[in-house]
Amino acid sequence: MLEPAPAISLTGVTRTFGAQPAIVGVSLTVGRGEVVLLRGANGAGKSTLLRVVATAVSPTYGRGAVLGFDLAAERDEIRRRTDLLTHRTRLYEELSAAENLRFGCALHGIDPALVPGALERVGLAGVAGERVAGFSQGMRQRVAIARTILRQAELLLLDEPYAGLDADAREVVDRLVLAARDAGRTVLLATHQPTRAGLATRTVLLEAGRLQPHPVPPPRAGVPG
Repeated sequence: MLEPAPAISLTGVTRTFGAQPAIVGVSLTVGRGEVVLLRGANGAGKSTLLRVVATAVSPTYGRGAVLGFDLAAERDEIRRRTDLLTHRTRLYEELSAAENLRFGCALHGIDPALVPGALERVGLAGVAGERVAGFSQGMRQRVAIARTILRQAELLLLDEPYAGLDADAREVVDRLVLAARDAGRTVLLATHQPTRAGLATRTVLLEAGRLQPHPVPPPRAGVPG
């Protein structure tokens, strides 16, 4: 029986914006079921790398595959199987939390009866009918996390998901990662904060757009509180 293709396989991927390179010659393999922490300072290229994997932008040079599908030729297949969560929540402000999630369910063929349970898991059951326009950033992020819970994507891409969140909301993100890990799904978590390393199976470092060859020491046992 053939082994499944890696969740992510990139070879020499470079992405430039005009004359400015954002990532340079990135080669990265992430196996199925891994939780990989992508560390790097602000501006290191983490967001660009995740957007390339999510097919939001194309590589300028290099090649790659996601879940066995080619980055250039099979973008739609990749998008069906991946979910990119950032601190920009992409919610409709005039809709309620529940309406936003039901809209997402309609787009992805998900049973809308699952919406109340997803809102319960992120602590928003009591405000399900309220418009997102009145929500704080932390509450909006919780709605976006609930949307990700509903999708159950094979590959979860998290781009600085802790930005601007209080301790309770950060724990909601942690639970999302742990649930994905326990279900055998793959997570690539980009952050400049090393404190979440306890969630990951390994850590890689991006500096000035280049993936560093030296390994990052493994995290201590345990999960951040």
